[in-house]
Amino acid sequence: MSEPQHQDLTDGTERLATHRDVIGLLGLIAYTELSTFGRLAADAANAPTLAQRHQLSRHAGKMLARHERVLERIADLGGDPEAEMGAFDGIFDDFESRTPASTWWEGVLKGYVGHGVADDFCRLAADGLDDDSRDLVLEILSDGVDSERSATVIADAAAADPVLASRLALWGRRLVGEALGLVQTLLAERDGLSRLLADGASHRTDAGTPGAADATGSAADRQAWVFSQLTAEHTRRMARLGLAA
Repeated sequence: MSEPQHQDLTDGTERLATHRDVIGLLGLIAYTELSTFGRLAADAANAPTLAQRHQLSRHAGKMLARHERVLERIADLGGDPEAEMGAFDGIFDDFESRTPASTWWEGVLKGYVGHGVADDFCRLAADGLDDDSRDLVLEILSDGVDSERSATVIADAAAADPVLASRLALWGRRLVGEALGLVQTLLAERDGLSRLLADGASHRTDAGTPGAADATGSAADRQAWVFSQLTAEHTRRMARLGLAA
């Protein structure tokens, strides 16, 4: 039996997002996790040292496990996992073509920044999901894989080589700009994501999250709020690597 098209928020107001929107976001998350698994596996295969190869391979395995859990949730909600992922096939192509990595280190940071922004965006949208789906998504996106998977490898190398650190910091600025451009495109082309963000902002406002009310207004207000959240998280992510954002 399918779930209703609209559900109420905790304060009794009707959600803007539909059941279709919920499954769509889960499809985006599943596709993102699968893409990240492929990137991590490639990074591992080309890692300079055996220790780095082992570390990144382990994290790739964790990413695939995350992907499988999201697929199970899509099926539970009556969706076709393969079709839901297929709806997003190719969304990273422009980002990939605009950010060709010239070194292995740039490639690893590219995955770290790109996946980090994608995860942060999905966390914001996840606040508009039904309780069970939201709990699953937030558990998956907060399981520590992102912070572990490449941070140690990059941070150690940057600390040992100031020139590399400077180059990676500059590269990180370019990457986040391109990643935010991808988010802008998604918001413009996928109305369901905007509806989920609006519902999520209402959820955050009810919970007393500072600034969340800014995202309950117009689409432009919502995009500005999303960008401010993603930029702040990127700055913190780069700081964990010892790199300037």
